[in-house]
Amino acid sequence: MNAQGTVHKYGDNVDTDVIIPARYLNTSSHQELAQHCMVDIDADFVSRVKPGDIIVANKNFGCGSSREHAPIAIKASGISCVIASTFARIFYRNSINIGLPILECEEAAREIQAGDEVSVDFDTGVIRDLTTGKTYQAQPFPPFIQNIISKGGLLNSIANP
Repeated sequence: MNAQGTVHKYGDNVDTDVIIPARYLNTSSHQELAQHCMVDIDADFVSRVKPGDIIVANKNFGCGSSREHAPIAIKASGISCVIASTFARIFYRNSINIGLPILECEEAAREIQAGDEVSVDFDTGVIRDLTTGKTYQAQPFPPFIQNIISKGGLLNSIANP
């Protein structure tokens, strides 16, 4: 499993209320949620994001409420991976549950910049900044989590073993 895309960069403590504001939670449509993804922190995100793009953030990404809507909105927007120094634990688990790959890597989160082209190898945990030529090492997912992500989430992995 691999990802490659342009980076959208954010800072510390990006909470679920700015990932998908509560005023847009009146739908269960993933595509409608995606249309409002990051609107309160980056109003142009939806018009700039392309399928395969990558979010890079600093510490405590996904803090706040336990709503699954936040990783759903990110994934539905076309983001292929989120890299951060650290994630809020409930966001981490919700992301895996819905099949959104996320990696913790302090150095990559600190050094990768908005607009950089980045590739990620989920089997090895290697993150390459194709713009700068730097390589970073994240902890790769164990096979059972890779299976969950490759099947599009926990429920799909159970329904289609």
